[in-house]
Amino acid sequence: MTTRANSLTARVTGRSGATASPMTLPAHDLRVLLDGLGLLGYSVEALLAAARLNRADLTNPDARVACDAYGAVLTRACQERFTPNLALELARVTPLGAWPLIDYLVVTADTVEAGVRQLARYLRITGAPFSIEVHDDVEPIRVEMTTLAAPFAIEFDAALIVLRLRNETDGVFAASLSFTHTLDDAAEFGRILGCPVTPNAAWSGISLPLPTWRLPLRRRDPILRQVLEGHANELVARLPARTGLALEVQRALALRIAGGDTRIDTIGRELGLSARTLQRRLADEGVAYQKLLDDARKAAAGRHLAESTLAIGEIAYLLGYSEAAAFHRAFKRWYGRTPEAFREAASR
Repeated sequence: MTTRANSLTARVTGRSGATASPMTLPAHDLRVLLDGLGLLGYSVEALLAAARLNRADLTNPDARVACDAYGAVLTRACQERFTPNLALELARVTPLGAWPLIDYLVVTADTVEAGVRQLARYLRITGAPFSIEVHDDVEPIRVEMTTLAAPFAIEFDAALIVLRLRNETDGVFAASLSFTHTLDDAAEFGRILGCPVTPNAAWSGISLPLPTWRLPLRRRDPILRQVLEGHANELVARLPARTGLALEVQRALALRIAGGDTRIDTIGRELGLSARTLQRRLADEGVAYQKLLDDARKAAAGRHLAESTLAIGEIAYLLGYSEAAAFHRAFKRWYGRTPEAFREAASR
């Protein structure tokens, strides 16, 4: 049982050890997960207790929960009763509308292709721990799903996509799935979804033949879709400029910047990545680690000067500057004034 629980935790958090992860996931997703586990007969109160959470922690639509809390919930579920392919079983009991905006953006699209592209375009609204990239220059079409630290989410969402689209095309739907990790029972996973499933593959996601790609969806509704897209576009415009790994690094640095170890290899280790891989993935997102560190120091410096009674030299030391002069130069570059002038203005 312990081995199964550890394996499941690793698929949820991306980690096989006990080190706490700074990565976070939307509280709403955990609420959907708990609802599904309740429908499968698990004790929701016991699962919440295992994660040291209560229902009130999950009511704020903007709240986020540590990735390790998800691991704690599913580890406790596995200890209570092991369910093979739990992600698939959760997908089967998750109703349409669990994510109202994104769900109906997809099902009101004209075709399977349009629905998948809607999902890829607006997925970041949900704060999901993975991204979707459509490769339509190959046959079959490849809908590739990549994740920072949550293979379990890939299992769940790949299954959910297949189940939703099959239902919205009245069952006339063909696909195949591949995962870069091992499944509990790949043959059963494929049998239930009615499509081939390949574990330990080179990529994770869904392959769709052209006839399936072009299938019409039965709820297609251009008027409703236009209204939903307008709302979704407003939400996207208000999202932070940084997403994905850059956002997780930004959060990790914010926790460590005052007196913590902000070396790239330390942050990479917390995120389950080598320093080299972390640098490469950040470069793919168009941002350098040093820029993220600089931004974190800027925010912390302004906050300490405005809100604390620490001496400027102490703040410089806390933020990793060995000399006050270097901190002064950096601060003037950030804010266009000296730390002394900034503090005086803030006190007024």
